[in-house]
Amino acid sequence: MSAATSKSGGGSFAPLAQPVFAVLWAATVLGNTGSFMRDVASSWLMTDLSASPAAVAMVQAAGTLPIFLLAIPAGVLTDILDRRKFLIAVQILLASVSLTLMALAHTGLLSISSLIALTFVGGIGAALMGPTWQAIVPELVPRQDVKSAVALNSLGINIARSIGPAAGGLLLAAFGAGVTYGADVASYIVVIAALVWWPRAKNANDALAEGFFGAFRAGLRYTRASRPLHVVLVRAAIFFAFASAVWALLPLVARQLLGGDASFYGILLGAVGAGAIGGALIMPKLRQRLDADGLLLGAAIITALVMGALALAPPKWLAIVVLLFLGAAWITALTTLNGAAQSILPNWVRGRGLAVYLTVFNGAMTAGSLGWGAVAEAAGIQGTLLIGAAGLLVAGVIMHRLKLPTGDADMIPSNHWPEPLVAEPVAHDRGPVLILIEYHVEKHHRTAFLHALDELSQERRRDGAYGWGVTEDSGDPEKLVEWFMVESWAEHLRQHKRVSNADADLQGKVLAYHSGPEKPVVRHFLTINRPGTA
Repeated sequence: MSAATSKSGGGSFAPLAQPVFAVLWAATVLGNTGSFMRDVASSWLMTDLSASPAAVAMVQAAGTLPIFLLAIPAGVLTDILDRRKFLIAVQILLASVSLTLMALAHTGLLSISSLIALTFVGGIGAALMGPTWQAIVPELVPRQDVKSAVALNSLGINIARSIGPAAGGLLLAAFGAGVTYGADVASYIVVIAALVWWPRAKNANDALAEGFFGAFRAGLRYTRASRPLHVVLVRAAIFFAFASAVWALLPLVARQLLGGDASFYGILLGAVGAGAIGGALIMPKLRQRLDADGLLLGAAIITALVMGALALAPPKWLAIVVLLFLGAAWITALTTLNGAAQSILPNWVRGRGLAVYLTVFNGAMTAGSLGWGAVAEAAGIQGTLLIGAAGLLVAGVIMHRLKLPTGDADMIPSNHWPEPLVAEPVAHDRGPVLILIEYHVEKHHRTAFLHALDELSQERRRDGAYGWGVTEDSGDPEKLVEWFMVESWAEHLRQHKRVSNADADLQGKVLAYHSGPEKPVVRHFLTINRPGTA
């Protein structure tokens, strides 16, 4: 891969021309391979400890529930901490979990409760790690290669999915769970070494650096105000809630419906990974024919057909073939939804926005796993798969009408908004702050102006405002005042830095309706504490 190809952004593998990305990508593939080996051992051991579908589904839920609960705080930490050091600490935690599993399995002391508890702790590590791995991508590759890097990360996960489960199943059948967990520990050592090697520049001291709770509130405000992100979250929640049925019940499908052993279960998961690799390779051609909504609908249809086929208890060889298609559909859905989320998030809130997406994704997977496990207790494995397939087909067709955002907006900071004028220095923690912007709008432009201003209000809220409104002068109806509140002076200064080029275009659209020789008057009002208060 030549450097020229990387600069052009035209090649799917162009990011691998960046040495740091290539090393971390390879280490991550190895680390994920170890994680899939661990997950195969845990899922299969649970079928030895209990034949209950609900108990088996609990392992899946224990791994995803922490991601649902902690992904947003993890996204906050991603945006305010040194990402390299944070990732190293998380890898050490995950290695400790696998080391404990290895010791318990070797001594024969592993129980249902300890397996679920350690899976839950591993889920905590995954929750802390997920947003950070995704957020560092723009640091590792040129901007034009970010989408290709995101696709390569998904490809890497599925390469690991194709190797890890099969290798884990073989190790489990030949040497037992202790050796399988030990292989996972070794993979974490490689990842830690790659992170230590990564020559990442230290975070520069920033007088406007956010604290945890302020960053947490800012992330929630952005999510609440971003309509394009809402669409991505709804589409993800519906798809994964129904599709989770096949993942929650696959260990029981392998053992009870298909009569396989641990190695066969690993082969089934390996087929999913191999299918995902094939899907990733043909994805560029698919994107030439279908838009994001068409790809997601196709993924839903194929996943539903796979679930229906598995419910019929096909021969083992046919089940392997069917799961190849599941892998292709799964990576199509993941990369389509993840790419849509990445494309609409500015860098300042990327970790938090991706964390919200991961929260919805894993919340749907967790609720789905628990729900489908309960349904299987009453309706059986085959009946549950058929119910899930029918639901996914119906939901896929309905959700196709809710179009995903195209992600064409330029989210690079514009730096066009001048710093506010002050008579004397203002303490950063002083607030709330009221901002007033006075426009003069001729009567015949009023309706169009208010429509443009309403669109701009979403940007104000996303970037830090917690209140917004527009008023008119009772003595002069052509004098309109936009107002919004920000929680502190520092947050308003950050608001200036967060305005993207797309947001600047919105502001320009509003200003086009302002008449008069002068620009709109902007005033900032600071809260005054009552006498006798600090």
